[in-house]
Amino acid sequence: MRILIVEDDDRIARPLAEYLKRQHHIVDITGDGIEGWEWSQSGMYELILLDLMLPKLDGVALCKRLRGASYKTLILILTARDTTDDKIIGLDAGADDYLVKPFDIKELAARIRALARRSQEIRPPILIHGDLQLDPATQQVTYAGNILSLTPKEYMIIEYFLRNPNQVITRSAILDKLWEFDKSCGEGSVKTHITNLRNKLRVAGSSEDYIENIYGIGYRLGHG
Repeated sequence: MRILIVEDDDRIARPLAEYLKRQHHIVDITGDGIEGWEWSQSGMYELILLDLMLPKLDGVALCKRLRGASYKTLILILTARDTTDDKIIGLDAGADDYLVKPFDIKELAARIRALARRSQEIRPPILIHGDLQLDPATQQVTYAGNILSLTPKEYMIIEYFLRNPNQVITRSAILDKLWEFDKSCGEGSVKTHITNLRNKLRVAGSSEDYIENIYGIGYRLGHG
C-alpha cells in the first residue's frame, strides 16, 4: 500500500515509517494538517495514518474535509486521546479505525492488514502471468518454479506489473506509485531496477524481453 503518515511527532512518525517500509509499503510523512490535505489530494494514497492534535489543521477537521470531498482513502486515527467520546468523534468524522497511543506496532500492522482486506476488491490469492507467480501472503515470487530473490523495490515493481498485466506502464507511473515524494529519484533508477529484474528472470529461465520495452513509452510484461 501507499501510506501517508500525518503526524507532527518525529519520534513516532520516523520509526513507524521505517517499520512499514520493511513491510513493503511506500510511505510519506508530513507533520501538519494543511500539508496532509495537500498531499492527500494526489489521490495516490490507499491509507492515511492520522494524528488528531496537528498544527494548522487538526486531524478531525482534516478527516471531515477528506470525506466531504468524497475521498475514499482509508483513514486510521492514531492519537493519545483515549476517551469514548474522542473515539466517537473520530469515527463519526469518517475514520475507518481508531488506535490509541502508545500502541504496539504489531497491532497497528494487523489493523492495516484488516483494513486492506476490507477495502480490496476480490482478487486471486496468487498473481499469475504465464510462468511468473507472486504470492502476496508469503511475498514469494517464482518463475517456472524457481524462487526469485528480489529487493523490496524489485518486488513492488513486479507486483505492480502483475496487477496490471496487459498495460503499458510508463517510467513516470512507476516513480509516482512506488517511490516516496521526499526521495530524489529519476527514471534512471527505474531503468536500473528493470535491468536487474530482467537479469534475475533470465537466470530463472525467461526470455530476454520478458519485461518488454515499449519504445518511448514504458514497459509491459511479455510471454516468454
